[in-house]
Amino acid sequence: MLFFGKESGRFMKFLLISDNHDTLVGMRLAGIEGVLAHDAQTVETALKEAIANEEIGIILITEKLVPLCPDIIYDLKLNCKRPLIVEIPDRHTADRSSGSITKYIKDAIGVNLD
Repeated sequence: MLFFGKESGRFMKFLLISDNHDTLVGMRLAGIEGVLAHDAQTVETALKEAIANEEIGIILITEKLVPLCPDIIYDLKLNCKRPLIVEIPDRHTADRSSGSITKYIKDAIGVNLD
């Protein structure tokens, strides 16, 4: 399990909620556990379980799943300190340019990889 930071003396965990099995497997290889979801009910259940688990500090959710329950996701983003919810692209993202990962890194940490 991949850990980051410390909150109240504990390390926090990542969780992936993905609509794509390949993304799930790739993240598991990187040490991030996850849930495969294809409908709003599964996404909502995974979010509720993650919120109840105080060890989870960041939820990674694939962009394709966000439209299934946008009200819940945006409410959590705006009103909850924990967990941080991050939308990530996967191979199904429609408007992805060839340099999108590079752009994400540059925007996130200010490092230019060109």
